[in-house]
This record gives sequence, structure tokens and C-alpha cells, in this order.
Amino acid sequence: MVAFNGRSPLAMSSVNPPEARVQGTNFTPHHYKPFRSHAHYRQVMCALRKLQESGFYWGAVGGREASSLLRSEAPGTFLVRDSSDHHHFFTLSVQTARGTKNLRIHSEGNGFFLQPDPQNTQEPPQFDCVLKLITHYMGRDGGRSREGASGGNSRESKEKRFSVYLIHTGGERIPLELRRPLSSSLSTLQHMCRRTLNNLGGSEGTEQIPHTLRDYLEEYDAPI
Repeated sequence: MVAFNGRSPLAMSSVNPPEARVQGTNFTPHHYKPFRSHAHYRQVMCALRKLQESGFYWGAVGGREASSLLRSEAPGTFLVRDSSDHHHFFTLSVQTARGTKNLRIHSEGNGFFLQPDPQNTQEPPQFDCVLKLITHYMGRDGGRSREGASGGNSRESKEKRFSVYLIHTGGERIPLELRRPLSSSLSTLQHMCRRTLNNLGGSEGTEQIPHTLRDYLEEYDAPI
């Protein structure tokens, strides 16, 4: 475990600095999994900020409540919530043909990733943001992850780019399908326009727009 500023991240779990509790949610990072470094702390807090803007982050919702929310939804509908396991920060709950499945989102120093498949020797792709992880499994990022973002054309790179995540349930393995997030709040018109621009290529070619608007676009770079 890495110590920074003369303090261990584990020791930080007993204190709550002002930035630890984010307004509008019961999520208190220091109460959960300790951080490996200050960079890890900033990565998690940045991911949390973007999740709160996404409109499908449900905060301190438990597994049963998530199942109740998703039960009447079509397969592929999903939400992100706080993990009830203190070893993790977030959980992805998704409705499948076999009911609601809850997938823990792991967080290490290099990024966020879904639980590795014990029957698969290939490591799951990692992302520096939870929204990028979700975008990847929705198939809306061109398959770009931390491992596959180099632009290589090797066979190994292509396999990682188009790999399918399998959910183990009842002795079966079903592919993870993310189609539509379950909204927890109404999005503003500005945010909807920002998402549309992200779907069209993000902030590329926006050098001529005012800095304030450009900064707003760059604060949320996901198409969902």
C-alpha cells in the first residue's frame, strides 16, 4: 500500500475531509476501499463526478432495490450504484433474460474493470473512467480501452477490442449486453446537447467556440 503526504490511505478511511463526501449522495469514498495513492483518489473522484452528471447513477441503492427497479425493464437496461461490498466503490446492475445481475466494478491504480473471468486467461480491459468502461461494453467506443488504444492492427489487439464479457450465473455463461441506462434523474437540455456532440465526435473542431463552452464539453466526454 502506498502512503502519500505522510499518511497511509488506510488511515484516511477513518476521516472525512470536505472533498470526501460529495453533495447529493451518501457515497463517502474513505468509508470504503482505501486508496492506493493520491492519483487513485483523484481518479475515483473524477469518475464519481461524471457518474453524477450521467443521469443513471443511483447512489446508495442496494441490490434488492436495483433488482426491483430493473425487473420490469427490457434486457440490456442497466444502472450504476454504490457497491455494498466495502472492497469496491461501484456496482453495475443490469437486467438480463435470467433476471437482474450485479457486477462489481474493480478499481485499481491503473483504472476500472469488471471482475476477471476465472476461466479466461485474458485480462479484462481497464479504463480510467467508469463511463468509458460502460461505453466500451455498449460497443460505442470503437473498442478502445487502455490496452487497445494504441491503434495497433495485431491479431491480439483485435481480439481484445472485440472481446465479449460473460456473466456466470446458475452454471451458465451469458454475454453481457448493455443497451440502455435507467435514468435516475432528468437531464438538462445543455447536458443532452453535450451528449449529442460527444456522439458526433466530442469536442473535435471546437477551437473557435468560447473557452467556457469548450470547458463544459470537456468536463463530460461520454456519449451516454
